[in-house]
Amino acid sequence: MTIREAYNDWAAQYDTNVNKTRDLEAFALRETLHPFTFKRVLEIGAGTGKNTSWLLEQAEHITAVDFSEEMQAIARQKFAGNSAVTFHQADITKPWDFVTEKYDIVTFSLVLEHIRDLDHVFGEAAKALHRGGLLYMGELHPFRQYGGSGAKFQTSEGEKRVEVYTHHISEFVQVAARHGLQVFDAKEYFDDNNTATVPRILVLLLSKN
Repeated sequence: MTIREAYNDWAAQYDTNVNKTRDLEAFALRETLHPFTFKRVLEIGAGTGKNTSWLLEQAEHITAVDFSEEMQAIARQKFAGNSAVTFHQADITKPWDFVTEKYDIVTFSLVLEHIRDLDHVFGEAAKALHRGGLLYMGELHPFRQYGGSGAKFQTSEGEKRVEVYTHHISEFVQVAARHGLQVFDAKEYFDDNNTATVPRILVLLLSKN
């Protein structure tokens, strides 16, 4: 099962199943970005729109991109008739032909664990940003991946695991730096705010030089 097929299968239950990673990343994004307002947001991995509605409170316009047409179909229904959101179904491992202007921020939510080549993705994101623009990434923490965790969901046929790649914190920072993106802030989020446990979510906020 490809990543796209997996998320197409997951779409119908994505908003309603128990998912600590989804929920904690949504909290992390809101906490990290609430001090900011934006004119234009490029939301990568928008999915069913779990973060889109909140981002609309902070921005004039959102370009919402996702690989899964089924996930995006749900988001399109949620925001039907809302001209402040433009949708694109696209593979971000290919050239970003959906980018026709510069953005104030690019967001990645639980996306990069599914990307083998970070260099291409960070390069395209950097080109999409204004100078001084921000890149937010909220990802399953690599420490969780080291223990075997990854994106998964239940079906009538049993558990389905989505293809993932482990990226180290140093890799995120170094690849971003090659494209003029420097760390502006870094945070780790824990289940029940228990810092004695392994963190669940890694957040990096990067700034374009």
